This record gives sequence, C-alpha cells and structure tokens, in this order.
Amino acid sequence: MEEKTVKVLIIGSGPAGYTAGIYSSRANLNPVIYEGNQPGGQLTQTTEIENFPGYPEGVQGPEMMDQIRQQALRFGAEIVSKTIAEVDFSKRPFRCVDEDGNAIYAETVIVSTGASAKYLGLADEEKYRGLGVSACATCDGFFYRKKVVAVVGGGDTACEEALYLSTLARKVYLIVRKDYLRASEVMQKRVRDRENIEILFNTNTVGLFGEDGVEGAKVVEFKGTDKERVFDIEIDGFFLAIGHKPNTDIFRGQLDMDAEGYLLTAAPTTRTNVEGVFAAGDCADPIYRQAVSAAGTGCRAALDAERFLMEHS
Repeated sequence: MEEKTVKVLIIGSGPAGYTAGIYSSRANLNPVIYEGNQPGGQLTQTTEIENFPGYPEGVQGPEMMDQIRQQALRFGAEIVSKTIAEVDFSKRPFRCVDEDGNAIYAETVIVSTGASAKYLGLADEEKYRGLGVSACATCDGFFYRKKVVAVVGGGDTACEEALYLSTLARKVYLIVRKDYLRASEVMQKRVRDRENIEILFNTNTVGLFGEDGVEGAKVVEFKGTDKERVFDIEIDGFFLAIGHKPNTDIFRGQLDMDAEGYLLTAAPTTRTNVEGVFAAGDCADPIYRQAVSAAGTGCRAALDAERFLMEHS
C-alpha cells in the first residue's frame, strides 16, 4: 500500500469539488481530488442544463461536468477515480484511506461528497431517469411548460416544487401517501389555493409508463384497504420531492452535522468544527442544492483552505 502527503485533499467531485480543485491549483497548493464512485456528481445523470451561467444555449450535464473537470486538470489538480473509505480527523495531518488501502496524509481537507436524492425504489424511475423523471423542479421544470406533471411528497419541499411547477405547467398533481400534508400551514394554504394543483391524498405511485418517455403514472389510492383503487394519470413529468440524503456517513462522529446528516459550517465560511477541514456543496446545503451555489462554496472552501495553510505554515 502507498502513502502520500498533500496540502489539500478534496473528497468528492461535482461542481463544488472540481471548483475547489481549480482555485486551490491556481494557488499552487497541488490539490488531489478523490472524485468518488460518481465522478462529476448528480449532474452527470442530468440531461439539459439551462440555468448555469455561461451556457446561453444550455449544455448536457455530463458535458458540463467534464469541462469543469478538464479545467481543474489544466491548472494542475491531480484527480483520482477512487473513493475515500475512511478518515481520521483527530490530528493533523489528517489520515485518509482510499478503497484500495492507500493512505493520504492531508494538511487540509475539503469535503464535497454531495447528496443523493431519495427515490421511491421503482424500477421505472431508473428506466425513465432523464426521460421524464427528475428530482429537481428548479433544474428541469422549464421543460414542462404547458404540460402536466406530478410531484411526489407531502412536506415543504414537495409543496415548494409543486408551486414552482404550477407557474410553468398546465397542471400539477401532488401525490401524497398520507391523508394530510406535512408542510407548514403557510405552504399548505398556498398549494390549496393554486387552481392548477390537484392533491391526491392516500395515494402511492406503483409504476410509470410511456414509449420514449414518461406518459403516465399508475397509482393506488387507499392501498391495502377495502377502498383500494388503482388508476392511471396522464403526465409528462414525474418529480420526486421526498428529500435528499447527504453522502456524509464516513464523517459521523468526527464532523458536526444536523439530524439529517448535512455538515455544519461556521457561516459565512466553509469551516467545519475541525480546524483544517472544510465543507462545500450539497453535503453542507439542505436548502439550495444548485450547481452554481455548489460551485460557489467550492471556491470559498479553497480560499478558506489557502488562508488556513498560510496561517499554520
């Protein structure tokens, strides 16, 4: 097994990790990026991106992430297509071990492991991913102007997504498995008052169908009861809004996080509770979860790491 010492270790890729790589490379910090088991992050599973600055005609997710990756490489970042499996932040340099057992000793660490959208677990979700199935209304809602969409979920996020989509789509179904909304009273009222949102309570989605993309969903009302009813709804898009899970399990017990696992930082910086460890992107952002905001925190984390190294050299 190999051992290596670095000034900056970036764990995770995506807009945050690669941007941190660009900035720390330009500061001559020779960063090493472990891009994980999904190089480029969630955007590599996204088709058209139209809300990232600099792409007036839009860009495919994998293409954009490859361009940002190439930019990091151009300035000298070393990119390793492996995962970090274990970390020890008890003392500096921090000891991190990759999936092959190689040890990396880092003066600073930037965590940019992202978050994963929660899905229902239907085979059809994978089948139609990028073909009508999405976990981000802000990212993909634009493509459903004057169309019919469904949003799954009953919390604030689901209501926000439904309200946003209702400004674009002709009709929005809000599919709620319980007989009530978990969202705040304000959000509930807004949804109920919006004429083109129809709430389907006590309803579960059991399948999707369509030729070249989503054309409808098969749903069950009052599943498992004597009132059970199975029916189809015609839709063009199917949006999951049942939450995200930050990819932070390996940091439990070492970095402070909230109840859902999002890393806590000392705003407005990207500092965590461990001096020399910084967090950027969706793993520390339960609110915005946008590529451009993730890239911004990647920049900030790199600058924070640079300042820390200057102060502790």
